[in-house]
Amino acid sequence: MQQSIDGPSAADVDAVLRASRALVGIAAASIAEISEVVTVPQLRVLVMIDTHGPLNLASVAAGLDISPSNASRICDRLIKAGFLHRQDSAADRRNISLSLTPDGRQLVRKMNRHRRRAITRALRAMSAKERQSVVAALDAFAVAAGEPAGEAGLHLVWPA
Repeated sequence: MQQSIDGPSAADVDAVLRASRALVGIAAASIAEISEVVTVPQLRVLVMIDTHGPLNLASVAAGLDISPSNASRICDRLIKAGFLHRQDSAADRRNISLSLTPDGRQLVRKMNRHRRRAITRALRAMSAKERQSVVAALDAFAVAAGEPAGEAGLHLVWPA
């Protein structure tokens, strides 16, 4: 495959699209494991907090690209379901901190375990050399796409 000096070839883009379909399939199956418990927007909130640590309501709204009132409703449902803990700020009662409860953390871990098993199966079907190439290429792609490096990137559902 020949690469253009100006950018990726159509074949390059097609290969990445094909791989993304496989990864989206894995992600969708992991979400289906917990879809009866939370909605996709609720899951996104749980994953953001799992990835970044406690967040305030404004950060949740910005991460979801929704209004603060919609973010508040989503978080209220998660609090009522026992997946989020709300703590008022001692300095400013208008500001709150949202963190995962043990049940919220367990739900995110369940989704990630499903993903890890599916990815492990695919990687086992490859040679060691192929795995090294895939890991290096996907790591470079993730960096270029703005994903956080290290363990934090493993928990994301969608980039904020």
